[in-house]
Amino acid sequence: MKTGLMRFILASTLLFAAHLISGVASAQPGVKYSIKDGKAIKLYEEAVRAYEIGLSVEASHEIDKAIDRAPNFSEAYLLRAQIHADAGNRRLAIADLEQVTQIGAPGFNEVFFYLGELRMREAMYGLAKADFNELLRRGSRDRHLLEHAKLLAESCDFALEAIANPVPFSPVNLGAGVNTAASEYFPCITADNRTLLFTRLVTDERVRGGKQEDFFVSRFEDGVWGKARPVTEINTPFNEGAPTLSADGMLLIFTACEAMGGEWGPYEGFGSCDLFASRLIGDRWSKPSNLRGVNSYDWDSQPSFSADGKTLYFVRGKQTARGIKKQDIFYAELQADGNWTKPLPLPGEVNTPFEEESVMIHPDGETLYFSSNGHPGMGGLDIFYSKKQADGTWGTPVNLGYPINTGDDENSLLVSTDGQVAYFASNREGGYGNLDLYRFELPEHLRPNPVTFVNGEVFDAVSFRKLEARFELIDLETGQVMVESYSNPGNGQFLVVLPLGRDYALNVARQGYLFYSANFSLKGVLPGESYALEVPLEKLTEGSSVVLNNVFFDTDRYDLQPQSRAELDKLADLLQANKGVKVEIGGHTDAVGGDEANQLLSERRAKSVVDYLVSKGVSENRLRWKGYGETKPVASNETESGRAQNRRTEMKVIEVN
Repeated sequence: MKTGLMRFILASTLLFAAHLISGVASAQPGVKYSIKDGKAIKLYEEAVRAYEIGLSVEASHEIDKAIDRAPNFSEAYLLRAQIHADAGNRRLAIADLEQVTQIGAPGFNEVFFYLGELRMREAMYGLAKADFNELLRRGSRDRHLLEHAKLLAESCDFALEAIANPVPFSPVNLGAGVNTAASEYFPCITADNRTLLFTRLVTDERVRGGKQEDFFVSRFEDGVWGKARPVTEINTPFNEGAPTLSADGMLLIFTACEAMGGEWGPYEGFGSCDLFASRLIGDRWSKPSNLRGVNSYDWDSQPSFSADGKTLYFVRGKQTARGIKKQDIFYAELQADGNWTKPLPLPGEVNTPFEEESVMIHPDGETLYFSSNGHPGMGGLDIFYSKKQADGTWGTPVNLGYPINTGDDENSLLVSTDGQVAYFASNREGGYGNLDLYRFELPEHLRPNPVTFVNGEVFDAVSFRKLEARFELIDLETGQVMVESYSNPGNGQFLVVLPLGRDYALNVARQGYLFYSANFSLKGVLPGESYALEVPLEKLTEGSSVVLNNVFFDTDRYDLQPQSRAELDKLADLLQANKGVKVEIGGHTDAVGGDEANQLLSERRAKSVVDYLVSKGVSENRLRWKGYGETKPVASNETESGRAQNRRTEMKVIEVN
């Protein structure tokens, strides 16, 4: 509101476009006002100069005197409206803009737009719609403004309908562990909903203005959020804000805007704001590094990292010829070599010619929450969600409704992994002061797809030492790699988010060890329930063996199912990386059926695996296959679960050179 109205205030005093660009409203040849009273004009110009250097009280005194002297001074009413709007006195600002419309001076058609905006903020939607329609009737040389007026007229109808049909909304303050008399905002949370990281505006006498932004973290224990602690490894005397965490909480991506290094800031940057990344090693954050390949010379901020560790969403702002910072949502994908693809605008219907910001990709990977003033809403920035389509584009945004959205700006929405709870910042009454963080139950029709989180721990099978290892989680039905990442080098743990109702394969690999495989099902698991995995790794030594749990055959057949390829490709990679290793592939069956038939079936299955590995470039003289039939059971053949364990394919190391 302030930027648009103030630009109009300055423009309304100028005769030539060249002078408009300068942004100077002082009297000089070529300036033409709506009145001719020199004394009133001088008072107005003094008020403009005071306002532009932040002396609003002095500006207000001078503008009042100008209006007293010249009651039909349209420019003076415009400036006083801006001063009132800055102070939050919107009703007084509306009265001043109404006065301009009543004076009827030529060249002030655009005032109807700003009057309509203010009335929307005050939920005066019927009058606001009339203002926008009046501007559309009168016309303007500013096509962008006319386009926006048309949208806001439509938004007035949407708002009246939304108010008549409110959604459930009962915010609860997160409590004294998180909130203080300072402002807390821009929350992010780990997939298990137990670690909350957010931005706090802190008092700091070392910086100009006495305040700057730092990160704080709180843990959820015994039903409450604990006392938030500063992230000392990241925080500086400059601003750190708008963070996002990876699902496991081990990668932090955030925004820094004093990013020139040296006396201007602690980080090396490209543009006005850049994105930086830090990794959690043990219990300490690493030195932040610039996300090269993602950042530009523009304004890059407000990141959100997908739970599968593959895609980064963020907001990029550009200064246009009209002086407006046009903000759109961009995305970049993390490649296997650790580099990012070139960022691109989000495809589909999310971005508009207006402002999009505060993006949040839910852990389901298919529901995007964001703020925008470019779609029909309540006025200002509203919160929307969009669903990813089958072709990779994003569908028509859905407004979260009233009273989640109001005539004011709403942003910074965070939705929990189970989709049932949302977090946001508000300065509503009853808090601890300024902006506080709140939670509320998200209405069911606004929730993302159901997912849960999976905890894992990787360790040495003999010494139990916790290990860093690369892991993959694969959808067994589609063969799609859902997540690929590393366990924590300090404690061997990983945490990922997966859609419910599906079966998954887990592959884990580390240099010097046999890889580990397992499969599990999330069918019947409830949203938000955790699923635990233990991953013991065997060292790559003679005699060590591993069950290939994700090698599958049809009943009584030896043809490899397509789902087996991902695991066998990993085995081929392991053998190619360790040329001195020779292995035996052993086939095993349960006790159902005849001994001879089971023996033959086990031999053929083992041979099928060897043939596949050879097709992937593994030398045949490094491979041996053998069928054991039903002679080496590892569980009872009296139960289905026992028989399933006995039907297996194993790899055993027979030589290491």
